[in-house]
Amino acid sequence: MRLRNTVIATASALMMTLSMTSSAQAADGEFEYRGSLGRVRLLVDPPSGECINLEHATDLVPASSPWNRTNATATVFLDFDCDGDTYYVMTPGKKLGLLLKLRSVSFS
Repeated sequence: MRLRNTVIATASALMMTLSMTSSAQAADGEFEYRGSLGRVRLLVDPPSGECINLEHATDLVPASSPWNRTNATATVFLDFDCDGDTYYVMTPGKKLGLLLKLRSVSFS
C-alpha cells in the first residue's frame, strides 16, 4: 500500500513539473511604441512566441519609435501578423526612432 502511494505521489509531482515547464512564458517588462496618432502605447509583460498586432497601427499609418524595455528579444515587423520581409530584431533595452515603422511584434 505504501509503495502504491509513493508511486502515485511521484507521478503526480512529475506531471505537475512537466505542466509548469510547458506553460506559456512572458517577456518581463514593457514594450513601448507610438501609435498612429503619435501617442505612447505600452505592451506590459507581453507573451513570448506569439505574434502581436499592434493596436493603433493601421494600414495607412504604421506605429513607430519602438523601445524594447523587456528582458526578451523583440522582432518587429512592418506588416501585420509578423509577416513580410521587412523586420528588425531588437535586443533588450534597444530603442529606435520615428523612422522605424512597425505593425506587429513577437518576443523570444
